[in-house]
Amino acid sequence: MTTGRVETDPAQERLRRWRLVLGGDTADGTGCALSGRDAAMDGALTALYGKSGGQGERRDRSAGLGASAPSVARWLGDIRTYFPSSVVQVMQRDAIDRLGLASLLLEPEMLQAVEADVHLVGTLLSLHKAMPETTKETARAVVRKVVEDLEKRLATRTRTALTGALDRSARTGRPRHHDIDWNRTIAANLKHYLPEHRTVVPERLVGYARASRSVRKEVVLCIDQSGSMAASVVHASVFGAVLASMRSIDTRLVVFDTTVADLTDRLDDPVDVLFGVQLGGGTDINRALAYCQSQITRPSETVVVLISDLYEGGIRDEMLKRVAAMKAAGVQFVTLLALSDEGAPAYDREHAAALAALDTPAFACTPDLFPEVMAAALEKRPLPIPDAG
Repeated sequence: MTTGRVETDPAQERLRRWRLVLGGDTADGTGCALSGRDAAMDGALTALYGKSGGQGERRDRSAGLGASAPSVARWLGDIRTYFPSSVVQVMQRDAIDRLGLASLLLEPEMLQAVEADVHLVGTLLSLHKAMPETTKETARAVVRKVVEDLEKRLATRTRTALTGALDRSARTGRPRHHDIDWNRTIAANLKHYLPEHRTVVPERLVGYARASRSVRKEVVLCIDQSGSMAASVVHASVFGAVLASMRSIDTRLVVFDTTVADLTDRLDDPVDVLFGVQLGGGTDINRALAYCQSQITRPSETVVVLISDLYEGGIRDEMLKRVAAMKAAGVQFVTLLALSDEGAPAYDREHAAALAALDTPAFACTPDLFPEVMAAALEKRPLPIPDAG
């Protein structure tokens, strides 16, 4: 009985894959010829990563792809045809970094051809002051698409985690009689059930805080806008907008390099926040923390989140003193080396160790973990620090 399916020789399939990986140099050793879709895929890869024959020396990389908008636009269309989105994003990033194609992103037709992702947004933000007017609206549309996709992925989880944390922080263990939360009190004392009396003897009461005003929290996001922090800036702006939408949290968003910019008034639209950022420049964490410290009105109800790789260009000792002073006043201080999915970042290990000595460990955080980190900070419990942090 035949199934109509063409069986693939496993050995030949391995050769085919190695041929695509090695690029077809005379010394690749596969002896495998490509045709059809495989040949087209190989051409797209060679345009970006190609080598010359003979001596195996790398040729001028731009020779395969070219620096003209039409040839790059065709190539972008090809890779979107032959590769999944995650691979397309990596290849786009390599093309921008290796071939110096960032300037082509200033052309609207190029922006319409690319696969939008967080890294592309970072590149656009670094270029936006150089963009002609004809490109700015297209760039904003690209950035908005990425931001909206992130919001869909992260907003519900964040609101759920933080609402739960705020509810728990609003409870008290010594409530007045009419403030007792009987459902939670019974649930907390089920182990004290007396079957012979068919009743629960509560040893711990759970109740609501008397004043809702005591529940309201302040969150200050203090974000390093140096060029290496682009992905973190994008994610932080989205989280800032989500936090600002919650009535029980007063949210402030501050970005800094050697100067400090308060973008709180733009938090209703994270795209506006991002276009208010100037990626690049130096770093003065001490100055940024001085500003944040001046804005805190209720230290015991405040969480400050510093997002930085800690390469401080300001006064190191003053920076550490400010962190210590805020913590002594009751501020929950969180240091994130990155807020992204990019893995372990480069950072200043000496400064990270100095913060850890102040009981403020610095660690990298993925966007998926951030709601849990914030919930722990709001409840003043240990932070869920990743093992690799």
